[in-house]
Amino acid sequence: MIQVFVTGGTFDKEYNYITGELYFKDTHLQEMFELGRCTVDIDIKTLMMVDSLEMTDADREIMTHNCRRSGTNKILITHGTDGIVDTAGHLHQANIEGKTIVLTGAMIPYAFGTSSDGFFNLGSALAFVQTLPPGVYVVMNGRYFDWNNVVKNKKTGLFEERG
Repeated sequence: MIQVFVTGGTFDKEYNYITGELYFKDTHLQEMFELGRCTVDIDIKTLMMVDSLEMTDADREIMTHNCRRSGTNKILITHGTDGIVDTAGHLHQANIEGKTIVLTGAMIPYAFGTSSDGFFNLGSALAFVQTLPPGVYVVMNGRYFDWNNVVKNKKTGLFEERG
């Protein structure tokens, strides 16, 4: 089984057509897995719905605690892209042994339809969490990165190796 933890981020944001603001309502993950015809045994648990720019160390401790106590060794976390690398580092520093932890996100909300990269990133993350050895990884744009070898390029909106 794969444990999926929802933490918020652009993945799950909704668009208010009147105010033009993005906000959280509920996670879209169950619907995304169903639309993708996922047959993998997964358990989805919402830990929080937070924009990663507002994420605190206390929020990261909630993730760490849940990763530690999870009965499975394969964990996928949906996360906001601005703080995903910080959280990956935090999870690595927690020394959670024997588990593959993959964090992924989206630059465009799933609610925006086919323009969202969320579907692609979620599918990639689901595949990588099943095949990578234990450790902490960030999966974006069809690639995986070790927790300490990834950066979000703010000019291109893509994730790449540190250079």
